[in-house]
Amino acid sequence: MDFAFDARTEELRAKLLAFMDEYVYPAEQVAHEQRARLASPWDTPQVVEDLKAEARRQGLWNLFLPDAEHGAGLTNLQYAPLAEITGRSPQLAPTATNCAAPDTGNMEVLAQFADEAQKKQWLQPLLAGEIRSAFAMTEPEVASSDATNITTRIERDGDEYVITGRKWYISGAMNPDCQIFIVMGKTDPGGEDIRRQQSMVLVPRDTPGVTVDRAMQVFGYEDHYHGGHAEVTFDHARVPVANLIGEEGGGFAIAQARLGPGRIHHCMRLIGMAERAIELMCRRAVDRTAFGKALAQQGVVHNWIADARVTVEQLRLLVLKTAWLMDTVGNRGAHTEIQAIKIATPRAVVDIIDRAIQLHGAGGVSQDFPLAELYAGARTLMIADGPDEVHQRSLARREIKKYL
Repeated sequence: MDFAFDARTEELRAKLLAFMDEYVYPAEQVAHEQRARLASPWDTPQVVEDLKAEARRQGLWNLFLPDAEHGAGLTNLQYAPLAEITGRSPQLAPTATNCAAPDTGNMEVLAQFADEAQKKQWLQPLLAGEIRSAFAMTEPEVASSDATNITTRIERDGDEYVITGRKWYISGAMNPDCQIFIVMGKTDPGGEDIRRQQSMVLVPRDTPGVTVDRAMQVFGYEDHYHGGHAEVTFDHARVPVANLIGEEGGGFAIAQARLGPGRIHHCMRLIGMAERAIELMCRRAVDRTAFGKALAQQGVVHNWIADARVTVEQLRLLVLKTAWLMDTVGNRGAHTEIQAIKIATPRAVVDIIDRAIQLHGAGGVSQDFPLAELYAGARTLMIADGPDEVHQRSLARREIKKYL
């Protein structure tokens, strides 16, 4: 395994690092100030649109898509260090480069499974950054970590599907630019194969019967930059049969195909979040004095910084190995490593950010530093894309199977 950056990756890294320094970091405070003046907190600040235009002008756009027809045509190994850089400003940089979840996963689904009419209507405007989207899977009444529990019904009635159910923590749905939902529900709830009961359909936001009820908070935050996490009701919402993605009963398989790349993208960005926390920790340590000497001279602070650096280097190598395996043997061949990084990365990054918060004292939990928001985002990823325990269970079974 050779993890040296190739020429194209080096070129894009240099451009992206310069873009972050010149445009993204200065825009963080501007975005907060502009958002405070908006009529709705879910509207997009002008500075974000300006960042998107500049990123597209520089060719820093749709970097996540390996299909050159739709995206930058990068491998996972090429994209990993770029996603890490955008993770240093997770509220702005992924959106600025059109590489933000849940749109990334939805674009991947549409690119792989949608028909030509669906691609023209929904994928093309998503690729252009003209609209946003949401993935409606999680439900409040069931343990959605087991996708077979999903209760939302997708019933065929002539040339239409009728969708009935309640979803929550539907990321991006509060954003008025969110124009399309990919909804997962059951078309065959009594089917013998529990993994063939689910299907996915495209449901436009303005469909009668679709109601975005409220924004769900995350540790007290409303995630305005990513369009919030909404509770959404589908009350006999009707869409044409042509809105089915793939085939009936294919929803579970599509979900698995979607979540694999999504998990590694989150882990790539998490490393960037950890790097930002380490940088803030070091700056604070040399800037503050307590008990007669700089924090940078305190032994416990040395331990925190050293442990953080070792941890990040370990995580990065595991993520790069996983990316390399996905490129060489496919997602199925990288199954163990995908689960390993999903377990290890959020847990470790939460700990690093927690130490950075501790070092900042009251400032660490305030809005004056990004650490509290970074912590909330990283901690949430221990649940998102399947809680850690689900991956631990699957990974342990795979290990034990070798000895049966």
